[in-house]
Amino acid sequence: MDATECLLGIRLMPVLALREEATALRLAHILRDVGFQALEITLRTPQALGILETLTRALPELTIGAGSLRTPTQITQAKAAGAQFLVAPGHTETLLAAAQAERMPFVPGAATGSEMLRLLEAGYELQKFFPAETLGGAPALRSFSAPLPEVRFFPTGGINSERLPAYLALEAVALVGGSWFVSDAALRAGDEEALAAAAAQAWSLAHG
Repeated sequence: MDATECLLGIRLMPVLALREEATALRLAHILRDVGFQALEITLRTPQALGILETLTRALPELTIGAGSLRTPTQITQAKAAGAQFLVAPGHTETLLAAAQAERMPFVPGAATGSEMLRLLEAGYELQKFFPAETLGGAPALRSFSAPLPEVRFFPTGGINSERLPAYLALEAVALVGGSWFVSDAALRAGDEEALAAAAAQAWSLAHG
C-alpha cells in the first residue's frame, strides 16, 4: 500500500536509531513538543522493536513508523509493535508482497529509473531515495522527476540543514528524512535543552 496519504503534510521526518527506552521517550516528547508529527524508528538496533512499541503506546498522537526494513519477518514484527507505516532502503518482490499481505502503508526504496518504474507499476508513487547525497542529491531527483512526474520522493541519507532547502524546493519531494538535529552527544548527556533547540531549528527550517 502506498504511504502517500499516511504521511501527507509531513515535511521533515526524524529518522532515529535508538537503544534506550527512557531516552527514546524523552526524545519523542521533545520532538512532539517542537512540532514534529511523525517519527521513523529504524530497525538498526536490537532494542528498536521494543522502543517502537513503547512509543506508539505512549504517544498515540504521533504517526510512528519502522524504517530500515529488510525482511518480511520484520514487517510482521513492526506491525505487531504498532508501526503505522514502513520504510525500506530498497525493495524486493518478497518485501512488497509482505507489506501488501499485512496491508501496511509502505515506502519502498529506489535508486534507479528502472527501480522507480517497477515500483510505479506495483502502485507505489511515494518512494524512498537512499542514500540521497551519495546518489546525487537534489540535482539527481530533479533529473529523475522530469521523465517520472508521477513519483514522489522521500530522500534520506547525508542531508543536513544546509542541504534541506534544496530538497524541499523540489515539487517531486514529498518529505525529507534526517537525523542531523538529534545529537548523539546530547542524547548521551541527557541535554534536553540542546536537543529541543536543535529540533526546533530543524522544524522551523522545514516549515518556514
